[in-house]
Amino acid sequence: MQLRAENLECVRGGRKVFSGLSFGCADGEGLLLTGHNGCGKSSLLRQIAGLVRLAGGDLVLEGGDPELTIGQQTHYAGHLDALKPPLTAHENLQFWAQIYGGDADEALAGFGLTHLRDIPAGLLSAGQKRRLGLARLFLGNRPIWLLDEPSVSLDKASCDVLGDLMRAHMGRGGMVIAATHVTLGVAFTHQLEMHRGQGVFKRFEGMP
Repeated sequence: MQLRAENLECVRGGRKVFSGLSFGCADGEGLLLTGHNGCGKSSLLRQIAGLVRLAGGDLVLEGGDPELTIGQQTHYAGHLDALKPPLTAHENLQFWAQIYGGDADEALAGFGLTHLRDIPAGLLSAGQKRRLGLARLFLGNRPIWLLDEPSVSLDKASCDVLGDLMRAHMGRGGMVIAATHVTLGVAFTHQLEMHRGQGVFKRFEGMP
């Protein structure tokens, strides 16, 4: 499986966010998105997820499920945690389990949230909400993970869980594309450094 992008362009609100972005990422690999605020990292992730249309260029997934869109083969974790505040932690994950498959209780346990099982999501702290949102990664088996600033509001222990989760996913042949301003503690295979509406694609080994 390989995701290929050629000369991608993004326009939002009548403003060109970026153009000419080209990169590739294969199964078992990770792509790190870096750059200043507003350079288009989030917009690029949303394009891959199918939430923002392409203004130009081509995005192709080779070796994926031909009956599904690229977005349907992704786990997208954006800035918002995608939680319903009145629903309990378990009810929120149970909702996502109906879409992705998997076990809500196992997902809660994965991020150490079992003791908060019956607490409404709206009453959780920022870090707990972030962990609950990321717990969706334990559900189903979608091959491409799109993570937008995933470590925001997480303590060190939770960052360690996230790092282990990403490494395990890539170890199983999955793909991780993550935007961040901080070290995630994971060795990525590629980097797309975005600036001034363009990007520089690099291949490297061992960079956390």
